Amino acid sequence: MDQEKQAEGHPPIVGREQWLAMRRELLGEEKAATRLRDAVNAKRRRLPMVKLDKQYSFQGEDGEQGLLELFAGQRQLVVYHFMFDPSWEKGCPGCTGLVDEIGDISMLADRNTRFVLVSRAPFEKLAGYRNEKGWDIPWYSSHDSDFNYDFHASIDESRAPFLGNFRSRQELEELGRKVPQSGEIPGASVFFRIGNDIYHTYSTWARGVESLTDSYAILDITPWGRQEDFEDSPAGYPQKPTYG
Repeated sequence: MDQEKQAEGHPPIVGREQWLAMRRELLGEEKAATRLRDAVNAKRRRLPMVKLDKQYSFQGEDGEQGLLELFAGQRQLVVYHFMFDPSWEKGCPGCTGLVDEIGDISMLADRNTRFVLVSRAPFEKLAGYRNEKGWDIPWYSSHDSDFNYDFHASIDESRAPFLGNFRSRQELEELGRKVPQSGEIPGASVFFRIGNDIYHTYSTWARGVESLTDSYAILDITPWGRQEDFEDSPAGYPQKPTYG
């Protein structure tokens, strides 16, 4: 019987008191993980930023636009690098699943933040796929731009040096990692605007974007964060009242 239960693949069966003791122990670890996450987010809000010295062009519903226009007047811009190669007829299934899971992110505008999708496929393909999926998130094509290459969401070393999680091809190969020669990589890049000047504040790729499915998760990768008073934010950063 014990062997049969083991084969079923479920957690051990214990009494209520033992379960409660073990659950309390795990709760302590969960709280510690939350505090660690908050500390990492606080460090992210203090990460320096780099002024962009290059222009990029995008195609969207309103025709050709620069990166500044993608802010739509907001101070922070989060770009999700959606994998959609120009030769593909449909977007990446993984990226599709992530966008399907994104809920109501209208609160981002109240936090001076805009979230958009950017891919290399022509805008006509992006618009058709977005209509098919019923999404309303703004989507732009960087097809005629170096944008994807410069922010390491597309690999073509004739356009930009390879960089994977901020390591060169040689560094990764020396660590025994398999390094793709070409192709698309899911990622997110964050930009901050001061007047008409644009600054790059943050980028992450692959599993670094897998949790960006709600407003708070998106805000956590921006310089201003959630803008709530429980956060450890530098003086002068905007704050919203915390409820609950």
